[in-house]
Amino acid sequence: MFSFLLDGQVESVLTHSQLDQRARAVATRLQDMDLVSQRVLLAYPDGLDFIVGFFGCLYAGCVAVPTCLPHCRTLDRFHAIAADARARLVLSTATAAARHLAMIEQGRGRSESTPPIPWLASDEIPSALAERWAMPEITAETLAMLQYTSGSTSQPKGVMVSHSNLVHNTRAIVEAFGMGQKPAKDTGVLWLPTYHDMGLVGGVLVPMLSGVASVLMAPAAFLQKPVAWLEAISKHRATISGGPNFAYDLCVRRITDEQRATLDLSCWRLAFVGAEPIQPETLERFAAEFAPCGFNPAAFYPCYGLAEATLMVSGAVRGSGPTVRAFDDAALTKNLVASVAGKSSEGRRLVSCGAPVGDSRVEIVDAQTRTKVVSGRVGEIWVAGSSVGQGYWEADEQTHRAFNAQLSDTGEGPLLRTGDLGFVFE
Repeated sequence: MFSFLLDGQVESVLTHSQLDQRARAVATRLQDMDLVSQRVLLAYPDGLDFIVGFFGCLYAGCVAVPTCLPHCRTLDRFHAIAADARARLVLSTATAAARHLAMIEQGRGRSESTPPIPWLASDEIPSALAERWAMPEITAETLAMLQYTSGSTSQPKGVMVSHSNLVHNTRAIVEAFGMGQKPAKDTGVLWLPTYHDMGLVGGVLVPMLSGVASVLMAPAAFLQKPVAWLEAISKHRATISGGPNFAYDLCVRRITDEQRATLDLSCWRLAFVGAEPIQPETLERFAAEFAPCGFNPAAFYPCYGLAEATLMVSGAVRGSGPTVRAFDDAALTKNLVASVAGKSSEGRRLVSCGAPVGDSRVEIVDAQTRTKVVSGRVGEIWVAGSSVGQGYWEADEQTHRAFNAQLSDTGEGPLLRTGDLGFVFE
């Protein structure tokens, strides 16, 4: 079951049965519009309608393209994604579609280079259409979605994620997290946007596969009032929640003593942290600040992943807490790994991102020679496994460069070049 919080209270609920019926109805309408195998943008306001739209696309055999609901400051990105994906339709709610139409009429939502795309309000599709739904022809390798990268340093690229990729990575996370195991069944709380890979896979697909209740909230609710996240964990007795490093830092800086006094975080057994470099100081400050609330630092679960591998590549062992080691900073700049004792002022403290999950395989490679580095050296992280996507949408050269890498000495491949640096330390 999914719940959505508004101002800390449950605003809407979506059971799996309701989701199945609504997704069938949406899928039927998409099939009636001859959109099977076509790209459909998902541009929803915060809430549970996105989940219906996403599964509606999968049920129809369409390719879901999650993106944020366009506003003035995000219009360029929205238009860039729509054009790159060659989207045939935008799925949203009636209210959001009307607001976008009004923005266009005011001349603020128009793009000269992008032809207009029709919008469809999924919340206005009659549920009775579910009875006419027909199962599409889908194989494991059928394209399920395009997950667009952040595009902070380049134009957004659409990662082609198959149905098989989604199932494999979701199952790997469920197993790594130890979710849904009786008698201590889990509940999750998540504020990350559902159009983002961590919000979609972690907050929607993982709970679906594991049968775990998922409590969702708007990202803005957390950013504007960080204590709202921890209040939701406390109130709903959530066992699993998390976010990037900055989320924990924001809680430390913005939550007052008075607010902390109202929290009971003793239920929180897995606090995942990833999506950006993990700072050991942040974890230590958070653990110290919220220890009086019952938070156990052993709950920290550092992990590593990227959209090109669906989401998660590696993670810690649940309940073991973070592994932090200090390394010689000067040596690291030369791609050498030399540990130093304790918290030496000359050492750089790093947090381990654990071991590969599922069938993922990680190799540390010299980017110049394209050979595996010897033990004790830093190299580029290359990844292989069933979670690695099919490539970048309509970008053959970039796909070949990133997804089809081979080791020069052994010919092993294809492997995904992440562009990230790392090393193995045991």
